[in-house]
Amino acid sequence: MSELVTGDAVVLGLRPAKLPSRALALAIDLMAVGTVFVLVSVGLTVATASLDGAASAAISVATFLLVLVGAPIAVETLSHGRSLGKLACGLRVVRDDGGPIRFRHALVRGAMGVVEILMTLGVVASVASLVSARGRRLGDVFAGTLVVRERLPAGRAATVPPPPPWLVGRFAGLDLSAVPDGLWLAVRQYLTRMHQLDADVGRTMAGRLAGELAGWTGVPAPVGVPAAAYLAAVVNERQARDAHRMFAASRTSADGPGGTGPWMGPSGPGPAGGGAGEQPWGSGAVPGAPAVPGAPVAPSADPAPVFPVAPAGSGGVVAPGADRARPPATGFAPPA
Repeated sequence: MSELVTGDAVVLGLRPAKLPSRALALAIDLMAVGTVFVLVSVGLTVATASLDGAASAAISVATFLLVLVGAPIAVETLSHGRSLGKLACGLRVVRDDGGPIRFRHALVRGAMGVVEILMTLGVVASVASLVSARGRRLGDVFAGTLVVRERLPAGRAATVPPPPPWLVGRFAGLDLSAVPDGLWLAVRQYLTRMHQLDADVGRTMAGRLAGELAGWTGVPAPVGVPAAAYLAAVVNERQARDAHRMFAASRTSADGPGGTGPWMGPSGPGPAGGGAGEQPWGSGAVPGAPAVPGAPVAPSADPAPVFPVAPAGSGGVVAPGADRARPPATGFAPPA
């Protein structure tokens, strides 16, 4: 199944819809439109029972054109190519270049649909869709449109191919901080779709992207290294750096600023081997502090008493309100 390619040799991630899915979407649309047409026709017949035959015929023709022809055109125009059936089947009508359709595209498709779907019971549309390489009916050919699949099976996400093993780690010292995001995106899109491009076009694009990347890094590409391999190696190096930074950030947020152990504020232990005023777990911890975070604090077995100390020359009298935060007595008399 071929993908949609623009005139600039850019492969779009759109796949043309084939006859089975289109037939199912058309059947759903016809059922919905037919139901509306029958209800409107019955209502108009009851409302215009007193009119003559010519007026009834004119109303019937107007109802046919408005409901069976005008309604699908209006729905496709307002929804940009997604009718009820196409929405259910994951399809959409787009232009040949992948852009959204407009009123003129929907008008041509609707007018041709009257001939190849309603008047021939879908035989002409089925034959044209089978003959076309991209499943287009006559209305799509004249309108310049294409029905594509919006929902693809899982597991088809494009991935960047790995570089050759002999290039892994070769650009570890390359400065990639100045490379813009737009260039990274262009390189990634090329690498994921380079096998779908023409060989000459692919080599030209790879050479241009490699030249731009070398201009932003300030280091020319190595001589003898293919441009595509150079791009893949540089992208691999950037992905490795991003993964390393994310891992380091997650470790820092989990372990604290030190990155090696649990960290707490001034009232708790700090990182292992911390500076002044910070003690690691199990080494010089505050007496009575829990060994495990969250455990209850056990009272000290022999707390050191704090006694007021009389100042020298006061005759051993302690003044009221004396500072009780002084260090405890050591048992040695202070020098006279």
